[in-house]
Amino acid sequence: MFNKLKGKDRKISRESVCYQLPVIFCLALVVLLLILPTGFEDAVIYKGTERCAAEVVSVNDSKIISTGLIKSGEQTCTVKFLGGAFKGQEADGFNMLSGSLQTDKIFQVGDKVLVVISHNGGEIMSVNLIDHYRLNKEWILAGCFVLLLILFAGKTGIRAVLSFVITVLMIWKVMVPAYLNGMQPVLVGLGIVLGLTVIIISLVYGFDRRSLSAVCGSFLGIITTCILGIIFTDAFKIHGAIMSNSESLLYSGYEHLNLTQIFMASIFIGSSGAVMDLAVDITSAVNEVVEKKPDIGWREAVRSGMAVGRAAMGTMTTTLLLAYSGGCVALLMVFMAQGTPLDNILNYKYVSSEILDTIVGSFGLVTVAPFTALTSGFFLASGKQGRKIEKS
Repeated sequence: MFNKLKGKDRKISRESVCYQLPVIFCLALVVLLLILPTGFEDAVIYKGTERCAAEVVSVNDSKIISTGLIKSGEQTCTVKFLGGAFKGQEADGFNMLSGSLQTDKIFQVGDKVLVVISHNGGEIMSVNLIDHYRLNKEWILAGCFVLLLILFAGKTGIRAVLSFVITVLMIWKVMVPAYLNGMQPVLVGLGIVLGLTVIIISLVYGFDRRSLSAVCGSFLGIITTCILGIIFTDAFKIHGAIMSNSESLLYSGYEHLNLTQIFMASIFIGSSGAVMDLAVDITSAVNEVVEKKPDIGWREAVRSGMAVGRAAMGTMTTTLLLAYSGGCVALLMVFMAQGTPLDNILNYKYVSSEILDTIVGSFGLVTVAPFTALTSGFFLASGKQGRKIEKS
């Protein structure tokens, strides 16, 4: 009896260590990524300037040229600095208008704005009004989300926040600098996505068989999406310049970048989150079946996973469609207002690129279901049977 209790304690201790190890690893990774330089710190055009929030005290719109909806020219505002080395001082700032509703902004008295102060020693040379100040509200929104997540999910919520932070840091500190340095976009993107898959799923399960089965299923789905994205980007003759702001990179001295391969990588990166989500759902369902019926064979466990996958596909196949189409509503309205024929719409390069994103990404979602059903059935059911044989 004593030996049984001791063996059970060792098993619990081992499982606890396997569950906590990913957290320790991820915390160390967050610290490493925070101190990791991108290599572009000296390249910023705002180097040597002061950035802070400011309040608009007065405005001068006399130099604004208004033609209906379009405004161009320059707005001059007197602002009072709310922080930084010049806190409490007032100065005139400029707000250039280009005639674009997308990028232009008009300030009014009392507005809180983000400013960039160019100075020489203690003397202010110029003040550029960047945009309305939103950082405080963004932090409040993010804080409310984190609080809600932790209150609802407890320790699992904390792990979800940790995975979110790591994903942001990996993209900003590793992937973006690697792309700017001309590294192979598809390989870099694939490596980062697969690495994040291991980290995120390990935070959910710890280092155990469930994690192994979900990671393997996700890998296969992501690689399928990657291969199809490469093939059909070439077949559709899509150039990477179709991505927003991509041409600006070429004109900024980065003409060596392969925008088409960056676009290819964006396809499987964009769908990888949904792929992981479905893989975890199927793995959890199969694991629950195996726990309730330890003597189940791996083939029967696979069939159970397939049944869950088929049910999930009913909604998951529209996930990417809604995600991508949500950002194209204005474009669709333009097409309808102009009476553009449907065959013209579907053949446009920028519409074809969205179709490519949606359908190829959905391929990953559809294929990850059978892949994960196979891996979870094999690893989880086989593991249970193996342990049962050892006990007997």
